[in-house]
Amino acid sequence: MVVDFRRTRGDHSPLSINGSSVEIVDSTKFLGVHLEKDLGWSLNTSSLHKKAQQRLFFLRRLRKARLPPPILTTFYRGTIESILSGCITVWFGSCAISDRKTLQRIVGTAEKIIGVSLPSIEEIYTTRCIRKATSIVADRTHPSHTLFTLLPSGKRYRSIRARTSRLCNSFFPQAIRLLSKKGLTDKHAHTHIH
Repeated sequence: MVVDFRRTRGDHSPLSINGSSVEIVDSTKFLGVHLEKDLGWSLNTSSLHKKAQQRLFFLRRLRKARLPPPILTTFYRGTIESILSGCITVWFGSCAISDRKTLQRIVGTAEKIIGVSLPSIEEIYTTRCIRKATSIVADRTHPSHTLFTLLPSGKRYRSIRARTSRLCNSFFPQAIRLLSKKGLTDKHAHTHIH
């Protein structure tokens, strides 16, 4: 797969390994995530939506069997939410609003079936981003540890400059923003406690 965002795109010379030419594809699947050559996430979203939709059938069957909401919620989290949130820190920040709404509709349907409020896709993304960023900050051996540097005030992290919305919406800039925001929120809450 060739990812090329240059303004003047030329033809890419074919790649060959041991004399055999490598096929150039528009998309590929890696660790369960569909990657497209334009780094869009529509194919990935439609795949997640299809899988999650199939599992909603079983959730409805369990509700018809009169299982209590806590058990239905556990089933939802293990079989549907786990699909929707797979590698979410990689793709959610850059996926289109229409794709986000498509996945959020699955959550809304599950809420109606179970009869309880469930975390939104955006809440799951925020939680996972903060958790991943916190683990990177705590691990000095992590290759990306140096991307998280505190400003002289020691309260916020230095943001990554991004010229394109693609970079701006990717994991590291988003994680840094969320960590800084969380730090300020925690500080504000701490002030109110005292």
